[in-house]
Amino acid sequence: MVRPVHAPNHSEQTPETFSPDSRQAWIRLVLALLIGSIGGVGMWAIVVMIPAVQTEFSATRGAVSLAFTLMMFGFGLGGVIAGKITDRFGIVPAMAISIAFLGVANVLAGLSTQLWQFVAAYFLIGLGTSATFAPLMAEASHWFERYRGLAVTIVASGNYFAGTMWPPIVNWGMQEVGWRHTHIGIGLVCVVLMTILVLVLRAQIGHDKVHDHANAPPPRVDLKLSTNTLTVLLSIAAISCCVAMAMPQVHIVAYCGDLGYGVARGAEMLSLMMACGIVSRIGSGFLADKIGGIRTLLIGALAQGFALVFYLFFDSLASLYLISAMFGLFQGGIVPSYAIIVREAMPAREAATRVGIVIFASVFGMSFGGWVSGVIFDATGSYAAAFANGVAWNAVNISIVLTLLIRSRMSATKAGPGFAT
Repeated sequence: MVRPVHAPNHSEQTPETFSPDSRQAWIRLVLALLIGSIGGVGMWAIVVMIPAVQTEFSATRGAVSLAFTLMMFGFGLGGVIAGKITDRFGIVPAMAISIAFLGVANVLAGLSTQLWQFVAAYFLIGLGTSATFAPLMAEASHWFERYRGLAVTIVASGNYFAGTMWPPIVNWGMQEVGWRHTHIGIGLVCVVLMTILVLVLRAQIGHDKVHDHANAPPPRVDLKLSTNTLTVLLSIAAISCCVAMAMPQVHIVAYCGDLGYGVARGAEMLSLMMACGIVSRIGSGFLADKIGGIRTLLIGALAQGFALVFYLFFDSLASLYLISAMFGLFQGGIVPSYAIIVREAMPAREAATRVGIVIFASVFGMSFGGWVSGVIFDATGSYAAAFANGVAWNAVNISIVLTLLIRSRMSATKAGPGFAT
């Protein structure tokens, strides 16, 4: 009797198998963007609530700003932890932990009876928010090959979408039910909506494996620097630019309140700033494909400094709307440019680790910048010195990027045409 012959299982080669840049990849990207847009609320709610919380606890501006500082520290630290969880277990478990932290921490913030409790809750909120940024960007990079840069910048725009849509919602909630109940409502909304989206993403991902980058192209830019030296320089640059960036982003709402325009106007300016940041963040991906990450970063740094100087000389309501839009349009592409530079100048096998370090440095810069701006305000009674402080830090960033650009041009000249971007 002839035994039946079974055809080998080629299920991995079937048309249904996931392929990069496919329609399924774009569906995943949309889901990731929605998750980041909802989970990113933790980065922006405190910006709107600073005046109300300051009044509630009879605290200084610097003391309340510490909540933003610890939130950003938790955001940076959590990005490293969530990244390791993602590498080992996948993005879904990392997001599940993120959802739990966001839900619990927002409720704790709403129930806090002392300022230290509120600040501690925001550290937990930062840990929860972290999975919606760097780990999602890393995961999206495995779904695309031809459009990988664009995909990463789209996912990175999730926190700017959050900055666009959440401040007016948070401000409305504060006016209707107070900042405490608004926090609790945010926690419930995050748990429900993010859980639904993550379950859909899990169904989309299935059992697909993370793509291997062992055969990725070699670096395109030779800066004649060791990876450690370049990482340190990029980290210092990231800290410097983000200290400058934090002043308008963290304090624009409070600034408008101090000028007599009201918190609502400040929240609108923050939303406008983030909306324009979305345009520049995605546009930076296209620009970097044309001129390289270093030049893209330099353009963003110069433009950001230009906008900060305008804050020093104009404070009418109309001018603040205009400058805030300009600031968002100029600075949105800065942070993703660091990731692009790392990939252009470092081996692919080190890219994920190096990007994580530089992004953590940028988060430190944002947290420190948000805090020190509040301290400067407390010391001077004005935000003028805080804006000047931002301009000075931005100059440090520009000097570092200029140095890298000069080295890249020198290396390109020695190596011949076609080497550097």
